[in-house]
Amino acid sequence: MARRGLQADWGLRFRMLFTMALLAALYIGFLSYLSARGVSFGPLIAIAAVMLGLQYFFSHKLAMWGMGAKEVSPEEAPELHAMVSKLANEAGIPKPKVAISKMPIPNAFATGRSPKHAVVAVTEGLMAKLEPHEVEAVLGHEIYHVVNRDVAVMTLASFFAMIAFFLMRMFFFTGLFGGGRRSDQGGGSIWMVYLVSMLVYVVSQVLILALGRYRELAADRGGANLTRKPQDLASALVKISRDMKQTSPAAKRQVERMNAFFIVPTSIKEIFSTHPSLERRLEQLERISQELKAP
Repeated sequence: MARRGLQADWGLRFRMLFTMALLAALYIGFLSYLSARGVSFGPLIAIAAVMLGLQYFFSHKLAMWGMGAKEVSPEEAPELHAMVSKLANEAGIPKPKVAISKMPIPNAFATGRSPKHAVVAVTEGLMAKLEPHEVEAVLGHEIYHVVNRDVAVMTLASFFAMIAFFLMRMFFFTGLFGGGRRSDQGGGSIWMVYLVSMLVYVVSQVLILALGRYRELAADRGGANLTRKPQDLASALVKISRDMKQTSPAAKRQVERMNAFFIVPTSIKEIFSTHPSLERRLEQLERISQELKAP
């Protein structure tokens, strides 16, 4: 079935493409620098590829394990399955697996390397504290993460950032225990390669986080597209954010590692956040509401 139409947000698309272009330019420059210095980074690429491969193929299992989520059958959660089935059909993708976490914190996430291997999960806290129409709006957001293959995109985006991290660690300890001697790899100093690797890692992390925030906005827009009720997603985000603020710091720390997967993170730290601010998301949903009302 064809996806429901909605006016494209070209500004958002441009920001995503521009951020990805910056990442590509950063990584190409980084590899060119390493090559000029005579650094042999083949083994590092192999290690990073293996680690990212494991993350790519087993991300759904890791995410569900981290949240204590378990797959449920249509008999166990008929309403939830009905919502996911309806939204997946309207989005034109296979129905994802459905899982529930016993966590009292209201939240949801989607994971999986492709629509055929996707899982959509919600917490018991989400189902208890949101109205059914708000739960459906949240599921629409998560379905669009699956449509956009966000797990695969973000995994690939972090590939060379991981290489930079490995190099940073390796050359730090080499320089520390080697006394910072100049290497015979193109005459470049170990510490210079270390500093460049550190800079590439930090900048790439900032760009990857920015890309993640744009993709959250894209999922909000896609979710509103599916349900045609952006106000339901807006009210759900407000309720989840309000409940998150009332959650104890200890409880937040238990799930902070899952921030990148959540529809609402445990905290917003602006440039270092995995998600855009609530205000920015609500502003976009209000614009979408006006678009839908326009003749």
